[in-house]
Amino acid sequence: MRLFAAVLPPADVVGELAGAVDRLRRMPDADGLRWTGRPGWHYTLAFYGEVEDGVVPDLSERLARAAHRTAPFALAVAGGGQFGHGRALWAGADGDLAALRLLADRAEAAARKAGVPMGAHRRYQAHLTVARSREAVDVRPYVALLAEFASRTWTVEELALVRSNLPTSGVPGEQPRYEVVARWALGAAG
Repeated sequence: MRLFAAVLPPADVVGELAGAVDRLRRMPDADGLRWTGRPGWHYTLAFYGEVEDGVVPDLSERLARAAHRTAPFALAVAGGGQFGHGRALWAGADGDLAALRLLADRAEAAARKAGVPMGAHRRYQAHLTVARSREAVDVRPYVALLAEFASRTWTVEELALVRSNLPTSGVPGEQPRYEVVARWALGAAG
C-alpha cells in the first residue's frame, strides 16, 4: 500500500480554502497548472511510499502511540508558498506549528522503528498542495494571493493514516484517490 500520515482539515475549513483556490483558478494562465481537488487536501506529516502489508500493523501501533503522546493543538490554513520554481503551489499553516512539527517527527520515527525506509530526515514544512506543474512556472501572483488567506482556527484532534491510490486510467488530469485507513485520537483519550 502507498501510505502517508496526515492531518486532515475539517470540511468547513476545506470549504474556506476552496473559495480562495477558486479565485486563484480564475487568474490569467491558471489553466497552466494542475489543480488538486478537495478530497486531496491534507497536511502530509510523513510520506511512507509503498509499505508491505506485513509492516502495516506495527506501523499502525506505533502511530497510535505517537498520537496518544501528542496533545490536541490549534491549527489554521494560512498563507502559502511554492516548491521547485512553481512545480508545487501550496497553502501554509498557522497556529501551534511546533506541535505539528512534533507530530510529523513522531510519525516519521514510527515508520523508521517499524522498518519503513524513510531516506534522509528533512525539517518539516507544513504545506497543503493546491496545484502542481510539470515545468517551472512563475507562481508569485498566486503566492501573493494565498498570503492574504487564513481559515478559521480548529483543534487538530486526530492523526490519520492515508492510502494513496494513483490514477490508472491514463485520463489527463485524473487525481489520485485518498482513503483513510486508520485514525487515532490525539492525547491521553486516544
